[in-house]
Amino acid sequence: MAVDKISHHYVTVNGVKLHYVRQGAGEPLLLIHGWPGFWYEWHLNIGPLAQHYDVIVPDMRGYAYSDKPDLAPEAGYTDTAFAEDIKAFCDFYHFDKVRIVTHDFGAVWMQRFARLYPERLHKLMLFDPPYPGIGGRGDEMPQGFNTWYQIFHQQPWAEDLVGSSKQATEIYLRHFLSAWSANKDLWTDAEIAAYVEAYSQPGALRGGFNCYRAALRGGAFAGADKKIETHTRVLWGDSDSILPFAWSDKLGDFFANFDLKKIEGVGHFMMREAPERVNAEILEFMAG
Repeated sequence: MAVDKISHHYVTVNGVKLHYVRQGAGEPLLLIHGWPGFWYEWHLNIGPLAQHYDVIVPDMRGYAYSDKPDLAPEAGYTDTAFAEDIKAFCDFYHFDKVRIVTHDFGAVWMQRFARLYPERLHKLMLFDPPYPGIGGRGDEMPQGFNTWYQIFHQQPWAEDLVGSSKQATEIYLRHFLSAWSANKDLWTDAEIAAYVEAYSQPGALRGGFNCYRAALRGGAFAGADKKIETHTRVLWGDSDSILPFAWSDKLGDFFANFDLKKIEGVGHFMMREAPERVNAEILEFMAG
């Protein structure tokens, strides 16, 4: 699908203007990005999925072409804040129930949505999700060498350093997109340029970093003592270096009705690394 044919829209919910793209017709299917992401991370999925669903792909608050509220991270960038934006979005368009596919930070936010509003979810699909069962394993060595950026993002000058030039922004984003993929040469220059442009929008780096600041200040996994009841499928790449497949071992402690599938040969960005297989997995699970 040519991305220049996608329909772009804006809507204001909870006082925040959200940019989103939309394609297709029928029942709504929401694709929610993580970090470093925005709507474009799904550009190889929207067209095929839009043949079956009304596919809606927002830039979440703080990201890319949506508003970046000037709020303290622990007030405006918690998993609850993002969950409430999706709830308000669904209310605005009178979506009684939706299907959601998400990964990375999006999976954190949508776990909160699933706990707050289970009646609004038909099915939930998570890719390589951060979840409470991972615990402190990300801080243990040698994995700590891979998670250094989470501490870096706490620094108040982090966005100034990464955003000091487009070249600096490109170096930073290219590192994560490449390092977290199984194929280090996967991303094209044109794709990288789209990410750099999105994260060069005023406040976009800060918005993304604020999610990490909120998480480390207790703004993630609220209500995790309650298991998610929504039927959930978890796809986990066997080559994800930042969220290793072995960390899926505690999913049963937090999801009451789930199944887990290992996806071979992909890392953290499976929607880009194996789009045909991922699209087929989404359609098979979401049917019915």
